Amino acid sequence: MRGDIDVKSRKPETVPGAKFTDPKTTIDGSPRAHVGLDRLETLWVNTGTLCNVECSHCYIESSPKNDRLVYIRRAELAPYLDEAAAMGAQIIGFTGGEPFLNPDAPDMIADALAAGFSVLVLTNAMRPMQRPKVSARLVELNAQYGEKLSFRVSIDHYTDELHDLERGAGSFKSALDGLAFFAENKFSFSIAGRFLSQEGEAALRQGYSALFKEQALPLNGDNSEDLVIFPEMDEEASTPEITESCWEIVGVAPSDVMCSNSRMLIKRKGAPTPVVTACTLIAYDDRFEMGETLADAARPISLNHPHCAKFCVLGGASCSG
Repeated sequence: MRGDIDVKSRKPETVPGAKFTDPKTTIDGSPRAHVGLDRLETLWVNTGTLCNVECSHCYIESSPKNDRLVYIRRAELAPYLDEAAAMGAQIIGFTGGEPFLNPDAPDMIADALAAGFSVLVLTNAMRPMQRPKVSARLVELNAQYGEKLSFRVSIDHYTDELHDLERGAGSFKSALDGLAFFAENKFSFSIAGRFLSQEGEAALRQGYSALFKEQALPLNGDNSEDLVIFPEMDEEASTPEITESCWEIVGVAPSDVMCSNSRMLIKRKGAPTPVVTACTLIAYDDRFEMGETLADAARPISLNHPHCAKFCVLGGASCSG
């Protein structure tokens, strides 16, 4: 039981007779693709959906008011670190919302590092991270663990105009301050961009490269490890369903998509305990909730959501890399 949850606040999940409705078949009756958990490489921790900014197009609808996913606390994460280690996981990823709004974030990062994991934190690198107490703790952790700790900073476009149009006035400047902090203190960090402007990938990488040079950042825009560019997500757009035969058609294997090697921990507002979901992108759909333990979640998942097709199978993207 998950306690008193405001189910009315959740997105509509299915429309009878529409695409992405039947977990076993697509709208034309073809067998729907499924993905099993081949191995657990990454455990994602959604620290909560509260964020210091409200983006125009946020896949998880984070904002200063959205607390549909509440803060996961340090004590709640501890048993999952043990279970993840027992299952052979190598990486703990922290995402949100903005992770550094969660007061337990620095301690949870430290616990994951102390347990032997590599840690990847997805952040906007703005004021919550730049608070003196938080930034000082991060410097300490970086000195102790080095490249085991890394950050991926959301820079939606290489110009302040388009980035601020998405995230609000002043966001670009504040994020650049965070990047300067990472560079000056020799952190391992990368950038997450988006196809927000409809430019081609080559043009985007050229634009980001110019920004990196201008800001004296030790990043290469042509290197996919330094700059990952994510596809745009629009649940209202027409998206093809993925059938079993699609794997061969598109040249992608089930083991290539991130639900074959990762799971995410969330805590819903009003719930007594965290639960495990199949995907970092789909937090509000009950069909992707898999139980209260990682063992419960070690089963196949139906690719029954537009994000499965748009982001992972056709977009070739992954939150982990």
